[in-house]
Amino acid sequence: MNVIRAVGRLWLVPVTLVVWEVATRAAEQPFFPPPSATLARMGEMWLSGPPAHLLLTEQAMDDFGPSLARLFAGWALAAVLGVAAGIAIGCSPRLSGYLDPLIHLGRAVPPPLLVPFFLALLKLSTPAQLTTIVFGIIWPILLNTIDGTRTVDRQHLETARIFGFSTAQRLTRVIVPAAMPKIFAGLRLALSLALILLIIAEILAGSGGLGYRLLTAQRTYLYTDMWGCLVVLGLLGYLLNSAFLLMERRVLAWHRNARQTT
Repeated sequence: MNVIRAVGRLWLVPVTLVVWEVATRAAEQPFFPPPSATLARMGEMWLSGPPAHLLLTEQAMDDFGPSLARLFAGWALAAVLGVAAGIAIGCSPRLSGYLDPLIHLGRAVPPPLLVPFFLALLKLSTPAQLTTIVFGIIWPILLNTIDGTRTVDRQHLETARIFGFSTAQRLTRVIVPAAMPKIFAGLRLALSLALILLIIAEILAGSGGLGYRLLTAQRTYLYTDMWGCLVVLGLLGYLLNSAFLLMERRVLAWHRNARQTT
C-alpha cells in the first residue's frame, strides 16, 4: 500500500521530464539542453567508471568526496556547538539575557558576505568553507534548542527534583528528551541550509567539489555539465532530507507514541 502511494505521488516526475524534453528540443537553445542529454552527460562524467569502484569515475570522487565531507563535517560541528550552547542558554536565564542580543545580531548577518573575511583570516579554502557553513547553519539549531529547553514542562522538572535527580540526571532524562522534537526540527533545517552554503562557499572559495565544478562549467559554457550539477544537487537535497526524516521518525517514535496515548 505504501509503495502504491509513493508511486502515486511520483507521477508528476515523468510527466515533467517529457514536457521538459519536448520543450527544450523545440526551442533548440544551447542554454537549456534536453534532459536526455543532461542525463547522458551525467552518466559520462560520474557513472562510467570500473565496476570495482561501483561505476564511479575519478571525476565523481573529486566532485562528491570533498563536497560531502565538508557538508557533513560542517553540519556535525554546528550540531554539537548549537545543541550544547542552546541547552546552556535555555537553562540559564542570566546567560540568555547576556547572549540574546549577540545571537540576534549574528543570525542577521548573511553568511556568504563573510566568505572573503574567512578567507583572509583562515587562508586555506577548506577551513574557510567549513566556517561559512557552521556560521550559517548554527542559528536554527541554536534557537530551536533554546526554545525546546525553555518549554520543558515544569511539572516534569518538579517531579525530577522531588525524586532527587541530580542536575546531570535532570538534563539527560528530562530536559534533553523533552527538547528533542525542536532540536531535530533545527537540525533538519540546518541540513538543507548546509547544502546551499556548501555550494556558495565552494563557488566563492573553492578549488574542488560540486560547487567548483558548477562554476567551471558555467565559465567554460558547458551548459550540459552545469545542468547535470544542478540536477545532482536537487537529488542530493531530496535524499538528505528523506534520510533525515526516516532517522527522525525512528528516534522520536517514543514521542509520537506518548502524544497518542495522552
